[in-house]
Amino acid sequence: VKQKLPRGDLITRRTCSSVTAPRITTHYTIRPRDKDPRWEGVEMERFADQADVVIVGGGPAGLSAAIRLKQLANEHQKELRVCLVEKAPQMGAHTLSGACLEPSALTELFPDWKERGAPLNTPVTEDVFNIFTKNHRIPVPILPGLPMQNHGNYLVRLGNFVRWLGEQAEELGVELYPGYAAAEVLFHEDGSVKGVATNDVGIAKDGSPKDVFERGMELHAKVTLFGEGCHGHLAKQLYKQFNLRENCEPQTYAIGLKEVGLDYTNPYLSPFREFQRWKHHPFVAATLEGGQRIAYGARALNEGGFQSIPKLTFPGGLLIGCSPGFMNVPKIKGTHTAMKSGILAAEAIFPKVTAEEADSETAGLHVPEYAESLKSSWVWKELHSVRNIRPSFHNPLGLYGGMIYTGIFYWILRGKEPWTLKHRGLDAHQLKPAKECTPIEYPKPDGKISFDLLSSVALSGTNHEGDQPPHLTLKDDSVPVARNLAVYDGPEQRFCPAGVYEYVPVETGDGMRLQINAQNCVHCKTCDIKDPSQNINWVVPEGGGGPAYNGM
Repeated sequence: VKQKLPRGDLITRRTCSSVTAPRITTHYTIRPRDKDPRWEGVEMERFADQADVVIVGGGPAGLSAAIRLKQLANEHQKELRVCLVEKAPQMGAHTLSGACLEPSALTELFPDWKERGAPLNTPVTEDVFNIFTKNHRIPVPILPGLPMQNHGNYLVRLGNFVRWLGEQAEELGVELYPGYAAAEVLFHEDGSVKGVATNDVGIAKDGSPKDVFERGMELHAKVTLFGEGCHGHLAKQLYKQFNLRENCEPQTYAIGLKEVGLDYTNPYLSPFREFQRWKHHPFVAATLEGGQRIAYGARALNEGGFQSIPKLTFPGGLLIGCSPGFMNVPKIKGTHTAMKSGILAAEAIFPKVTAEEADSETAGLHVPEYAESLKSSWVWKELHSVRNIRPSFHNPLGLYGGMIYTGIFYWILRGKEPWTLKHRGLDAHQLKPAKECTPIEYPKPDGKISFDLLSSVALSGTNHEGDQPPHLTLKDDSVPVARNLAVYDGPEQRFCPAGVYEYVPVETGDGMRLQINAQNCVHCKTCDIKDPSQNINWVVPEGGGGPAYNGM
Protein backbone atom coordinates (compact mmCIF):
# COMPACT_ATOMS: atom_id res chain seq x y z
CA VAL A 1 0.00 0.00 0.00
CA LYS A 2 1.48 3.29 -1.02
CA GLN A 3 1.46 6.04 1.54
CA LYS A 4 0.27 9.42 0.38
CA LEU A 5 2.37 12.28 1.64
CA PRO A 6 0.28 14.24 4.13
CA ARG A 7 -0.12 17.89 3.36
CA GLY A 8 2.33 19.96 5.38
CA ASP A 9 2.63 23.60 6.31
CA LEU A 10 3.80 26.07 3.73
CA ILE A 11 6.58 28.54 3.24
CA THR A 12 6.65 30.87 0.24
CA ARG A 13 9.62 32.51 -1.52
CA ARG A 14 10.02 36.17 -0.63
CA THR A 15 9.74 38.19 -3.81
CA CYS A 16 9.38 41.82 -4.76
CA SER A 17 5.59 41.41 -4.69
CA SER A 18 3.39 41.71 -1.63
CA VAL A 19 3.55 37.93 -1.07
CA THR A 20 5.03 37.12 2.34
CA ALA A 21 6.17 33.84 3.81
CA PRO A 22 3.34 32.25 5.80
CA ARG A 23 4.28 30.80 9.15
CA ILE A 24 5.38 27.18 9.05
CA THR A 25 6.97 26.73 12.47
CA THR A 26 4.38 26.80 15.26
CA HIS A 27 6.30 24.89 17.92
CA TYR A 28 6.65 26.67 21.25
CA THR A 29 10.44 26.37 21.19
CA ILE A 30 10.38 28.89 18.33
CA ARG A 31 7.07 30.71 19.04
CA PRO A 32 6.98 31.34 22.83
CA ARG A 33 3.59 30.74 24.38
CA ASP A 34 3.91 33.59 26.87
CA LYS A 35 3.60 35.98 23.92
CA ASP A 36 0.62 34.16 22.37
CA PRO A 37 -2.81 35.46 23.54
CA ARG A 38 -4.38 32.06 22.83
CA TRP A 39 -2.51 30.70 25.86
CA GLU A 40 -3.75 33.31 28.32
CA GLY A 41 -5.39 31.68 31.32
CA VAL A 42 -4.20 28.15 30.48
CA GLU A 43 -2.99 26.22 33.53
CA MET A 44 0.76 25.64 33.05
CA GLU A 45 1.76 24.09 36.36
CA ARG A 46 3.41 20.68 36.07
CA PHE A 47 3.34 17.76 38.49
CA ALA A 48 6.84 16.92 39.74
CA ASP A 49 8.20 13.60 40.94
CA GLN A 50 11.54 12.81 42.58
CA ALA A 51 13.87 9.90 41.80
CA ASP A 52 17.45 9.15 42.71
CA VAL A 53 18.48 8.76 39.08
CA VAL A 54 16.63 9.68 35.88
CA ILE A 55 17.76 8.20 32.57
CA VAL A 56 16.74 9.70 29.24
CA GLY A 57 16.61 7.10 26.48
CA GLY A 58 15.85 3.40 26.53
CA GLY A 59 18.60 2.18 24.24
CA PRO A 60 21.51 -0.15 25.07
CA ALA A 61 23.37 2.54 27.06
CA GLY A 62 20.43 3.77 29.12
CA LEU A 63 19.16 0.30 29.93
CA SER A 64 22.64 -0.96 30.81
CA ALA A 65 23.08 1.95 33.21
CA ALA A 66 19.68 1.30 34.79
CA ILE A 67 20.37 -2.42 35.15
CA ARG A 68 23.81 -1.88 36.68
CA LEU A 69 22.46 0.66 39.16
CA LYS A 70 19.83 -1.77 40.43
CA GLN A 71 22.37 -4.61 40.54
CA LEU A 72 24.59 -2.46 42.76
CA ALA A 73 21.65 -1.40 44.90
CA ASN A 74 20.71 -5.05 45.47
CA GLU A 75 24.32 -6.04 46.21
CA HIS A 76 24.66 -3.27 48.82
CA GLN A 77 21.06 -3.56 50.08
CA LYS A 78 20.31 0.06 49.25
CA GLU A 79 16.99 1.63 48.28
CA LEU A 80 17.44 3.31 44.90
CA ARG A 81 14.74 4.69 42.64
CA VAL A 82 15.74 4.63 38.97
CA CYS A 83 13.33 6.05 36.36
CA LEU A 84 13.89 5.73 32.61
CA VAL A 85 11.87 7.64 29.99
CA GLU A 86 11.75 6.57 26.34
CA LYS A 87 9.97 8.36 23.49
CA ALA A 88 9.04 5.14 21.66
CA PRO A 89 5.70 3.53 22.58
CA GLN A 90 7.47 0.25 23.43
CA MET A 91 11.06 -0.50 24.32
CA GLY A 92 13.00 -1.06 21.11
CA ALA A 93 10.35 0.37 18.77
CA HIS A 94 12.65 3.21 17.66
CA THR A 95 15.79 1.07 17.63
CA LEU A 96 17.37 0.51 14.23
CA SER A 97 20.72 -1.07 13.47
CA GLY A 98 22.38 -3.46 11.08
CA ALA A 99 23.71 -4.93 14.28
CA CYS A 100 26.60 -7.31 14.44
CA LEU A 101 26.90 -7.34 18.21
CA GLU A 102 30.16 -7.75 20.07
CA PRO A 103 29.05 -9.35 23.37
CA SER A 104 31.88 -8.11 25.62
CA ALA A 105 29.84 -5.54 27.56
CA LEU A 106 26.82 -7.82 27.70
CA THR A 107 28.95 -10.51 29.31
CA GLU A 108 30.12 -7.99 31.94
CA LEU A 109 26.52 -7.02 32.66
CA PHE A 110 25.05 -10.53 32.59
CA PRO A 111 27.65 -13.33 32.59
CA ASP A 112 24.71 -15.75 32.29
CA TRP A 113 23.08 -14.01 29.32
CA LYS A 114 22.69 -17.27 27.42
CA GLU A 115 20.78 -18.85 30.30
CA ARG A 116 18.63 -15.71 30.56
CA GLY A 117 17.55 -16.11 26.94
CA ALA A 118 19.23 -13.10 25.37
CA PRO A 119 18.25 -13.04 21.67
CA LEU A 120 21.76 -13.67 20.32
CA ASN A 121 21.08 -16.68 18.13
CA THR A 122 23.21 -16.22 15.01
CA PRO A 123 26.99 -16.31 15.50
CA VAL A 124 29.14 -14.92 12.70
CA THR A 125 30.74 -17.72 10.67
CA GLU A 126 32.41 -15.80 7.86
CA ASP A 127 33.54 -12.28 6.91
CA VAL A 128 33.62 -11.01 3.32
CA PHE A 129 35.04 -7.60 2.42
CA ASN A 130 34.85 -6.29 -1.14
CA ILE A 131 35.43 -3.15 -3.17
CA PHE A 132 32.71 -2.86 -5.80
CA THR A 133 33.31 -1.75 -9.37
CA LYS A 134 30.26 -1.10 -11.53
CA ASN A 135 29.57 -4.77 -12.21
CA HIS A 136 32.30 -6.67 -10.40
CA ARG A 137 34.00 -6.86 -7.02
CA ILE A 138 37.56 -6.86 -5.75
CA PRO A 139 37.95 -9.16 -2.71
CA VAL A 140 39.98 -7.61 0.11
CA PRO A 141 41.51 -9.96 2.69
CA ILE A 142 40.63 -9.25 6.31
CA LEU A 143 43.94 -9.70 8.06
CA PRO A 144 44.08 -10.96 11.66
CA GLY A 145 43.61 -8.12 14.12
CA LEU A 146 41.83 -5.74 11.74
CA PRO A 147 38.68 -4.20 13.28
CA MET A 148 36.46 -5.60 10.51
CA GLN A 149 36.99 -9.14 11.82
CA ASN A 150 33.80 -10.47 13.45
CA HIS A 151 34.80 -13.81 14.94
CA GLY A 152 32.88 -14.26 18.20
CA ASN A 153 30.19 -11.71 17.34
CA TYR A 154 26.49 -12.22 16.72
CA LEU A 155 24.04 -11.00 14.10
CA VAL A 156 21.06 -9.61 16.01
CA ARG A 157 17.88 -7.64 15.56
CA LEU A 158 18.80 -4.85 17.91
CA GLY A 159 15.21 -3.86 18.66
CA ASN A 160 14.58 -7.35 20.03
CA PHE A 161 17.76 -7.17 22.07
CA VAL A 162 16.72 -3.79 23.54
CA ARG A 163 13.30 -5.19 24.38
CA TRP A 164 15.01 -8.06 26.23
CA LEU A 165 17.21 -5.59 28.13
CA GLY A 166 14.05 -3.74 29.12
CA GLU A 167 12.58 -6.95 30.54
CA GLN A 168 15.75 -7.53 32.60
CA ALA A 169 15.61 -3.96 33.88
CA GLU A 170 11.99 -4.27 34.97
CA GLU A 171 12.71 -7.52 36.80
CA LEU A 172 15.36 -5.65 38.81
CA GLY A 173 12.92 -2.88 39.72
CA VAL A 174 13.75 -0.14 37.20
CA GLU A 175 10.74 2.07 36.44
CA LEU A 176 10.37 2.21 32.63
CA TYR A 177 8.17 4.85 31.01
CA PRO A 178 7.91 4.19 27.26
CA GLY A 179 5.83 6.68 25.30
CA TYR A 180 7.16 9.63 27.32
CA ALA A 181 9.48 11.92 25.40
CA ALA A 182 11.88 14.05 27.45
CA ALA A 183 11.31 17.48 25.94
CA GLU A 184 13.12 19.89 28.28
CA VAL A 185 16.14 19.98 30.58
CA LEU A 186 15.38 21.44 34.01
CA PHE A 187 17.94 23.39 36.03
CA HIS A 188 18.48 24.31 39.67
CA GLU A 189 19.02 27.95 40.58
CA ASP A 190 22.78 27.31 40.70
CA GLY A 191 22.73 26.18 37.06
CA SER A 192 23.13 22.46 37.67
CA VAL A 193 20.77 19.99 36.03
CA LYS A 194 17.69 19.24 38.09
CA GLY A 195 16.06 16.68 35.80
CA VAL A 196 13.82 16.69 32.74
CA ALA A 197 10.25 17.44 31.78
CA THR A 198 8.24 15.23 29.45
CA ASN A 199 6.41 16.72 26.49
CA ASP A 200 3.08 18.51 26.72
CA VAL A 201 0.17 16.90 24.89
CA GLY A 202 -2.96 18.35 23.35
CA ILE A 203 -1.47 21.16 21.27
CA ALA A 204 -3.01 21.84 17.86
CA LYS A 205 -1.02 22.09 14.66
CA ASP A 206 -1.30 25.88 14.70
CA GLY A 207 0.29 25.99 18.16
CA SER A 208 -2.90 26.66 20.11
CA PRO A 209 -4.07 24.62 23.14
CA LYS A 210 -6.75 21.99 22.57
CA ASP A 211 -9.48 21.27 25.09
CA VAL A 212 -7.53 18.16 26.10
CA PHE A 213 -4.24 20.01 26.68
CA GLU A 214 -2.10 18.59 29.48
CA ARG A 215 1.27 19.69 30.73
CA GLY A 216 4.10 17.20 30.80
CA MET A 217 5.55 15.88 34.01
CA GLU A 218 8.75 16.96 35.75
CA LEU A 219 11.16 14.24 36.84
CA HIS A 220 13.77 15.47 39.31
CA ALA A 221 16.87 13.51 40.25
CA LYS A 222 20.15 13.75 42.07
CA VAL A 223 21.80 13.02 38.72
CA THR A 224 20.38 12.64 35.20
CA LEU A 225 21.90 10.40 32.52
CA PHE A 226 21.38 11.46 28.91
CA GLY A 227 21.43 8.51 26.53
CA GLU A 228 19.26 9.76 23.69
CA GLY A 229 21.29 8.21 20.90
CA CYS A 230 22.93 9.91 17.95
CA HIS A 231 22.43 13.71 17.78
CA GLY A 232 20.16 13.87 20.81
CA HIS A 233 17.73 16.76 21.07
CA LEU A 234 18.54 17.53 24.73
CA ALA A 235 22.26 16.80 24.35
CA LYS A 236 22.47 19.63 21.79
CA GLN A 237 21.17 22.01 24.45
CA LEU A 238 23.62 20.68 27.03
CA TYR A 239 26.56 21.15 24.64
CA LYS A 240 25.74 24.85 24.52
CA GLN A 241 24.73 25.27 28.15
CA PHE A 242 27.96 23.78 29.52
CA ASN A 243 30.24 24.36 26.51
CA LEU A 244 30.89 20.63 26.32
CA ARG A 245 32.32 20.67 22.79
CA GLU A 246 34.92 23.33 23.52
CA ASN A 247 37.89 20.98 23.27
CA CYS A 248 36.79 18.43 20.69
CA GLU A 249 36.21 18.35 16.96
CA PRO A 250 32.73 18.59 15.44
CA GLN A 251 30.88 15.30 15.25
CA THR A 252 30.62 13.75 11.79
CA TYR A 253 27.88 11.35 10.75
CA ALA A 254 26.63 8.68 8.37
CA ILE A 255 23.08 7.66 7.58
CA GLY A 256 22.27 4.04 8.22
CA LEU A 257 20.60 2.85 5.06
CA LYS A 258 23.94 1.75 3.76
CA GLU A 259 27.06 3.41 5.14
CA VAL A 260 26.57 6.65 3.21
CA GLY A 261 28.70 9.31 4.87
CA LEU A 262 26.89 12.60 5.50
CA ASP A 263 30.04 14.56 4.61
CA TYR A 264 29.28 14.25 0.88
CA THR A 265 29.55 17.41 -1.22
CA ASN A 266 27.08 17.04 -4.11
CA PRO A 267 23.65 18.43 -3.10
CA TYR A 268 22.01 16.25 -5.76
CA LEU A 269 23.01 13.04 -3.98
CA SER A 270 20.14 11.08 -2.44
CA PRO A 271 21.22 8.54 0.22
CA PHE A 272 17.98 6.61 -0.26
CA ARG A 273 18.42 6.31 -4.01
CA GLU A 274 22.11 5.47 -3.65
CA PHE A 275 21.00 2.58 -1.46
CA GLN A 276 18.48 1.40 -4.06
CA ARG A 277 21.11 1.54 -6.79
CA TRP A 278 23.64 -0.31 -4.60
CA LYS A 279 21.22 -3.23 -4.25
CA HIS A 280 21.41 -3.81 -8.01
CA HIS A 281 25.10 -4.62 -7.93
CA PRO A 282 25.34 -8.23 -9.13
CA PHE A 283 26.98 -9.43 -5.91
CA VAL A 284 24.22 -7.89 -3.74
CA ALA A 285 21.33 -8.64 -6.08
CA ALA A 286 22.16 -12.35 -6.06
CA THR A 287 21.42 -12.39 -2.32
CA LEU A 288 18.22 -10.34 -2.54
CA GLU A 289 16.55 -11.92 -5.59
CA GLY A 290 13.45 -13.86 -4.66
CA GLY A 291 13.22 -12.21 -1.26
CA GLN A 292 10.43 -10.03 0.08
CA ARG A 293 10.83 -6.57 1.54
CA ILE A 294 9.11 -6.57 4.92
CA ALA A 295 10.36 -3.44 6.67
CA TYR A 296 12.23 -0.17 6.14
CA GLY A 297 13.99 2.35 8.34
CA ALA A 298 16.81 4.87 8.50
CA ARG A 299 18.98 6.35 11.24
CA ALA A 300 21.94 8.66 11.52
CA LEU A 301 25.03 7.38 13.33
CA ASN A 302 28.12 9.03 14.81
CA GLU A 303 31.37 8.62 12.89
CA GLY A 304 33.55 11.24 14.56
CA GLY A 305 35.07 8.74 16.95
CA PHE A 306 37.78 9.62 19.45
CA GLN A 307 38.39 13.17 18.17
CA SER A 308 34.73 14.14 18.52
CA ILE A 309 33.98 12.96 22.06
CA PRO A 310 32.78 15.97 24.08
CA LYS A 311 33.20 16.62 27.78
CA LEU A 312 31.03 13.94 29.36
CA THR A 313 30.11 15.29 32.78
CA PHE A 314 28.57 18.49 34.12
CA PRO A 315 26.81 19.46 37.34
CA GLY A 316 23.73 17.28 37.67
CA GLY A 317 24.27 15.01 34.70
CA LEU A 318 26.39 13.11 32.23
CA LEU A 319 26.32 11.78 28.66
CA ILE A 320 26.32 8.08 27.79
CA GLY A 321 26.17 5.90 24.69
CA CYS A 322 25.75 7.19 21.16
CA SER A 323 24.68 10.60 22.46
CA PRO A 324 28.33 11.68 22.88
CA GLY A 325 29.38 9.12 20.26
CA PHE A 326 31.38 5.99 21.14
CA MET A 327 31.01 4.13 17.85
CA ASN A 328 34.06 2.26 16.58
CA VAL A 329 33.85 3.40 12.96
CA PRO A 330 35.92 0.74 11.14
CA LYS A 331 34.11 -1.95 13.14
CA ILE A 332 30.78 -0.20 12.43
CA LYS A 333 29.88 -1.10 16.01
CA GLY A 334 28.76 1.05 18.88
CA THR A 335 26.41 -1.11 20.92
CA HIS A 336 29.14 -2.72 23.03
CA THR A 337 30.83 0.61 23.76
CA ALA A 338 27.48 2.27 24.50
CA MET A 339 26.62 -0.47 26.99
CA LYS A 340 30.01 -0.21 28.65
CA SER A 341 29.62 3.56 29.04
CA GLY A 342 26.28 2.98 30.75
CA ILE A 343 27.83 0.40 33.09
CA LEU A 344 30.71 2.74 33.98
CA ALA A 345 28.32 5.63 34.53
CA ALA A 346 26.26 3.55 36.94
CA GLU A 347 29.34 2.46 38.87
CA ALA A 348 30.58 6.05 39.11
CA ILE A 349 27.34 7.62 40.33
CA PHE A 350 26.14 4.84 42.65
CA PRO A 351 28.33 5.77 45.66
CA LYS A 352 27.35 9.42 45.33
CA VAL A 353 23.59 8.98 44.98
CA THR A 354 23.48 6.56 47.92
CA ALA A 355 25.74 8.56 50.23
CA GLU A 356 24.08 9.92 53.36
CA GLU A 357 25.66 13.32 52.75
CA ALA A 358 26.00 14.67 49.24
CA ASP A 359 29.60 15.35 48.24
CA SER A 360 28.90 18.04 45.67
CA GLU A 361 29.28 21.80 45.40
CA THR A 362 26.09 22.01 43.33
CA ALA A 363 22.49 20.92 43.94
CA GLY A 364 22.77 18.49 41.03
CA LEU A 365 25.57 16.00 41.69
CA HIS A 366 28.71 16.38 39.58
CA VAL A 367 30.40 13.03 38.89
CA PRO A 368 33.71 13.60 37.04
CA GLU A 369 34.76 10.09 38.12
CA TYR A 370 32.68 8.73 35.22
CA ALA A 371 34.91 10.36 32.61
CA GLU A 372 38.00 9.25 34.46
CA SER A 373 36.86 5.61 34.59
CA LEU A 374 35.89 5.69 30.92
CA LYS A 375 39.36 6.93 29.97
CA SER A 376 40.85 4.03 31.93
CA SER A 377 38.62 1.45 30.25
CA TRP A 378 38.91 -0.66 27.13
CA VAL A 379 36.43 1.70 25.42
CA TRP A 380 38.93 4.56 25.39
CA LYS A 381 41.79 2.30 24.31
CA GLU A 382 39.69 0.85 21.49
CA LEU A 383 38.51 4.20 20.15
CA HIS A 384 42.00 5.72 20.41
CA SER A 385 43.52 2.88 18.41
CA VAL A 386 41.19 3.45 15.43
CA ARG A 387 40.99 7.24 15.71
CA ASN A 388 42.78 7.95 12.42
CA ILE A 389 41.03 5.46 10.16
CA ARG A 390 37.92 7.53 9.37
CA PRO A 391 39.71 10.87 8.75
CA SER A 392 42.41 9.11 6.70
CA PHE A 393 39.88 8.76 3.87
CA HIS A 394 39.99 12.54 3.37
CA ASN A 395 43.01 12.47 1.08
CA PRO A 396 43.66 12.83 -2.67
CA LEU A 397 43.40 9.04 -3.11
CA GLY A 398 40.09 8.82 -1.23
CA LEU A 399 39.00 5.27 -0.44
CA TYR A 400 42.25 3.70 -1.59
CA GLY A 401 44.37 6.14 0.39
CA GLY A 402 42.37 5.36 3.52
CA MET A 403 42.82 1.63 2.98
CA ILE A 404 46.57 2.04 2.49
CA TYR A 405 46.79 4.11 5.68
CA THR A 406 44.77 1.53 7.62
CA GLY A 407 46.91 -1.31 6.34
CA ILE A 408 50.16 0.37 7.32
CA PHE A 409 49.40 2.25 10.50
CA TYR A 410 46.63 0.19 12.08
CA TRP A 411 47.60 -3.34 11.14
CA ILE A 412 51.27 -2.78 11.91
CA LEU A 413 51.23 -0.13 14.67
CA ARG A 414 47.72 -0.75 16.08
CA GLY A 415 46.99 2.96 16.19
CA LYS A 416 50.12 3.90 18.13
CA GLU A 417 51.23 6.53 15.62
CA PRO A 418 52.13 9.76 17.50
CA TRP A 419 49.66 11.98 15.61
CA THR A 420 45.91 12.38 15.41
CA LEU A 421 44.28 13.31 12.11
CA LYS A 422 41.47 15.84 11.92
CA HIS A 423 38.05 15.66 10.34
CA ARG A 424 36.97 18.13 7.66
CA GLY A 425 34.47 19.98 9.86
CA LEU A 426 30.69 19.97 10.15
CA ASP A 427 28.91 17.74 7.64
CA ALA A 428 26.48 20.59 7.03
CA HIS A 429 29.31 22.74 5.67
CA GLN A 430 30.51 20.23 3.09
CA LEU A 431 27.84 20.79 0.44
CA LYS A 432 28.88 22.70 -2.65
CA PRO A 433 26.50 25.10 -4.42
CA ALA A 434 24.34 23.30 -6.96
CA LYS A 435 25.85 25.26 -9.86
CA GLU A 436 29.22 23.61 -9.13
CA CYS A 437 27.79 20.07 -9.22
CA THR A 438 26.26 17.72 -11.76
CA PRO A 439 22.76 16.38 -11.15
CA ILE A 440 22.68 12.63 -10.56
CA GLU A 441 20.40 10.48 -12.69
CA TYR A 442 19.17 7.50 -10.70
CA PRO A 443 17.58 4.41 -12.28
CA LYS A 444 13.90 3.82 -11.67
CA PRO A 445 13.15 1.21 -9.00
CA ASP A 446 12.06 -2.16 -10.33
CA GLY A 447 9.72 -3.00 -7.43
CA LYS A 448 11.56 -6.26 -6.80
CA ILE A 449 15.00 -5.34 -5.50
CA SER A 450 14.78 -1.54 -5.49
CA PHE A 451 11.75 0.44 -4.41
CA ASP A 452 10.25 3.91 -4.35
CA LEU A 453 10.49 6.08 -1.26
CA LEU A 454 6.82 6.27 -0.26
CA SER A 455 6.16 2.54 -0.28
CA SER A 456 9.33 2.14 1.77
CA VAL A 457 8.24 4.69 4.38
CA ALA A 458 4.90 2.91 4.65
CA LEU A 459 6.77 -0.20 5.82
CA SER A 460 8.43 1.72 8.66
CA GLY A 461 5.14 1.85 10.55
CA THR A 462 5.69 5.57 11.12
CA ASN A 463 2.81 7.48 12.65
CA HIS A 464 2.37 10.78 14.46
CA GLU A 465 -0.66 12.59 15.77
CA GLY A 466 -1.51 14.79 12.79
CA ASP A 467 -2.93 17.74 14.73
CA GLN A 468 0.21 18.83 16.58
CA PRO A 469 2.89 21.43 15.79
CA PRO A 470 5.46 19.98 13.36
CA HIS A 471 8.48 18.81 15.33
CA LEU A 472 10.74 19.69 12.40
CA THR A 473 11.14 23.32 13.41
CA LEU A 474 12.76 26.13 11.46
CA LYS A 475 14.65 28.93 13.16
CA ASP A 476 13.76 31.20 10.22
CA ASP A 477 10.87 30.28 7.93
CA SER A 478 12.30 32.23 4.98
CA VAL A 479 15.65 30.41 4.80
CA PRO A 480 14.65 27.19 2.97
CA VAL A 481 13.51 28.93 -0.20
CA ALA A 482 15.78 31.98 0.00
CA ARG A 483 18.99 29.99 0.58
CA ASN A 484 18.65 26.21 0.49
CA LEU A 485 16.61 26.16 -2.72
CA ALA A 486 18.33 29.12 -4.33
CA VAL A 487 21.90 27.99 -3.65
CA TYR A 488 21.72 24.20 -3.15
CA ASP A 489 18.59 23.31 -5.14
CA GLY A 490 16.75 22.16 -2.02
CA PRO A 491 18.93 19.30 -0.74
CA GLU A 492 16.54 18.46 2.11
CA GLN A 493 14.16 16.88 -0.39
CA ARG A 494 16.94 14.42 -1.23
CA PHE A 495 18.88 13.84 1.99
CA CYS A 496 15.72 13.04 3.99
CA PRO A 497 15.08 9.26 3.71
CA ALA A 498 11.37 9.61 4.50
CA GLY A 499 9.97 12.20 2.08
CA VAL A 500 9.39 14.76 4.81
CA TYR A 501 10.54 17.77 2.78
CA GLU A 502 9.16 18.82 -0.62
CA TYR A 503 9.50 21.96 -2.72
CA VAL A 504 6.35 22.52 -4.73
CA PRO A 505 4.94 25.48 -6.72
CA VAL A 506 2.99 28.13 -4.82
CA GLU A 507 -0.76 28.15 -5.46
CA THR A 508 -0.80 31.74 -6.72
CA GLY A 509 1.93 33.63 -8.52
CA ASP A 510 5.45 32.46 -9.23
CA GLY A 511 7.93 30.78 -6.93
CA MET A 512 8.22 27.69 -4.80
CA ARG A 513 7.26 26.80 -1.28
CA LEU A 514 8.55 24.22 1.19
CA GLN A 515 6.10 21.59 2.36
CA ILE A 516 6.95 19.67 5.54
CA ASN A 517 5.25 16.29 5.94
CA ALA A 518 6.10 15.80 9.60
CA GLN A 519 3.94 12.67 9.94
CA ASN A 520 6.46 10.80 7.75
CA CYS A 521 9.47 11.49 9.98
CA VAL A 522 11.38 8.33 11.00
CA HIS A 523 13.44 10.24 13.62
CA CYS A 524 16.74 9.74 11.82
CA LYS A 525 17.91 13.34 12.54
CA THR A 526 19.58 13.62 9.11
CA CYS A 527 17.87 16.94 8.36
CA ASP A 528 19.17 18.52 11.56
CA ILE A 529 22.67 17.30 10.73
CA LYS A 530 22.96 17.97 6.98
CA ASP A 531 20.94 21.17 6.51
CA PRO A 532 23.55 23.53 4.97
CA SER A 533 21.94 26.53 6.70
CA GLN A 534 21.65 24.76 10.07
CA ASN A 535 18.14 26.19 10.20
CA ILE A 536 16.31 22.93 10.98
CA ASN A 537 16.02 21.98 14.64
CA TRP A 538 14.58 18.51 15.31
CA VAL A 539 12.64 18.37 18.57
CA VAL A 540 10.60 15.55 20.08
CA PRO A 541 6.97 15.14 18.98
CA GLU A 542 4.27 13.91 21.31
CA GLY A 543 5.44 10.76 23.09
CA GLY A 544 4.78 7.52 21.24
CA GLY A 545 4.98 9.09 17.79
CA GLY A 546 7.49 7.96 15.20
CA PRO A 547 8.47 4.70 13.53
CA ALA A 548 7.34 1.29 14.73
CA TYR A 549 10.32 -0.90 13.99
CA ASN A 550 9.53 -4.50 14.76
CA GLY A 551 12.86 -5.75 16.04
CA MET A 552 15.01 -3.94 13.50
